[in-house]
Amino acid sequence: MTGEGHGAPGGLAAVFARLIAATGPISIAHYMAEANARYYASRDPLGTAGDFVTAPEISQMFGELIGLWLADIWQRAGRPQPICYVELGPGRGTLARDALRAASKAGLVPEIHFVETSPALKAMQRAAHPGAVWHDDLSGLPTDQPLLIVANEFLDALPVRQLVRTGGGWRERMVGLNAEGAFIPVAGTRPMEAAVPEHYADVGEGAIVETSPASAAMVQEVASRLVAQGGAALFIDYGYAAPQLGSTLQAVRAHRKVNVFAEPGEADLTAHVDFGTLAQVAEQAGARWLGTSGQGAWLAALGIGARAGSLARAAPHAAEAIEAATIRLTAPDEMGTLFKVMGLAAPGWPDGAGLSRVRSGTVV
Repeated sequence: MTGEGHGAPGGLAAVFARLIAATGPISIAHYMAEANARYYASRDPLGTAGDFVTAPEISQMFGELIGLWLADIWQRAGRPQPICYVELGPGRGTLARDALRAASKAGLVPEIHFVETSPALKAMQRAAHPGAVWHDDLSGLPTDQPLLIVANEFLDALPVRQLVRTGGGWRERMVGLNAEGAFIPVAGTRPMEAAVPEHYADVGEGAIVETSPASAAMVQEVASRLVAQGGAALFIDYGYAAPQLGSTLQAVRAHRKVNVFAEPGEADLTAHVDFGTLAQVAEQAGARWLGTSGQGAWLAALGIGARAGSLARAAPHAAEAIEAATIRLTAPDEMGTLFKVMGLAAPGWPDGAGLSRVRSGTVV
């Protein structure tokens, strides 16, 4: 975490302070869920004037290649009709615009469905996609046709649960108040040994195990939908391929990491996505795990180099910016390695282009 032990005088911080003073510490998951709900409901966080920039805002190539990936797997699945494009947390609608434009050239013109709860972002999406249908969650999606689901930087904002190894055993990591009234992480009082994976049972004091039941539930629901209806899904986010120890919870405001506990509801709280666990969740629900690859390798396999060259030839004055965007999306020290792409599909659907089925160093 980027510093610990600050509070804010008003807003959600005041609500949390009263709650903790009255009933005791709250869980990290509770803190993160409420903070992000307040944060996303009130603003457009994207772009240079916002708090962070996502891949679709860096270059049109990102969305275009996603659209071509969807069109390719749809074609090889037999071109089922009707079919839905579903995006979870679609931001400003930029990714959908670029993806659907590219997909349409390959004959894929699906219904458009967005899962979004932010009034601020929903208004921007309506301007870009007036024909779309909006949902607060997956439950309202059509049940009678295949789904092509895209979730870019969606899972990282879902709440995480943290367990910490103390001298007295495993406890849930909570948010409490210090003597000055600032928020600080504290260990809960209830034993939590039953919630810790067996291979972490004997780690040393201070170790933190981080899980995201909310992310697992989301992937399970998507996988179940694919099994029942057909289709495929892409989850793109920053994270790791196998479970690891330690807290990855961070806060970003104005493109800088800030204190997680300083101003809840005023910064974007995220945590790394455990793609290895989520692949297992999807398979247990009956879906096909198509593989998980680094974003850079995946975009390269889909032809981002050729697309960048084509764009540069069409607009020579923008060639330098196009090259910079390509590097940012694909370079190992930029977004190329930290960001992962996980593909899922219904049983009977084909493999996904550019994805690698590697688990614990073994190709499967």
